[in-house]
Amino acid sequence: MPRRHDPARRQRIIDAAIRVVGAKGIAGLTHRAVAAEADVPLGSTTYHFAGLDELMVAALRQANEGFATVLAGSGALADPGSDLAAGLARVLGEWLGGDRTGVELEYELYLAALRRPALRPVAAEWMRDTAESLTARTDPATARALVAAMDGICLQSLLTGTPYDEPFARETLRRVLAGAGAGATAG
Repeated sequence: MPRRHDPARRQRIIDAAIRVVGAKGIAGLTHRAVAAEADVPLGSTTYHFAGLDELMVAALRQANEGFATVLAGSGALADPGSDLAAGLARVLGEWLGGDRTGVELEYELYLAALRRPALRPVAAEWMRDTAESLTARTDPATARALVAAMDGICLQSLLTGTPYDEPFARETLRRVLAGAGAGATAG
């Protein structure tokens, strides 16, 4: 029997891995669980991803695109005269107010890098790319501080189950920007 050409199979496996982690956590991620979720033969998961770390890297890379997409589409970085702290706080609200499962999944994969060295470069890539996008409005050190503050705000909201507090986020981000000097907020 000739082999069936299925160019979307790899992507279906990544999407299935994201759903499995969303439902069962990292501990529930197995090739067998992903194959069942993707409705593909078990051999397909090991053909496309030699190990679970490789699959998690692909899933984390895709999950990381969520915040980047919200940030890029927000316009918060486009207008050098706009209030950067308010724009970023609004972006965090949009991101946390969307599919919370997706945000939780992203952070679960992101924090899995603590124990899985293969994920660390992807986590570092996300932090670097986000900080780099913020340098359109501020210096590199302040951009990194903003990323750290936004991560902390998101983690606190996710871990405590409290609703996102946009005024708190705005004030926190303003303080980070103020510490960098008056020129940081104007671009």
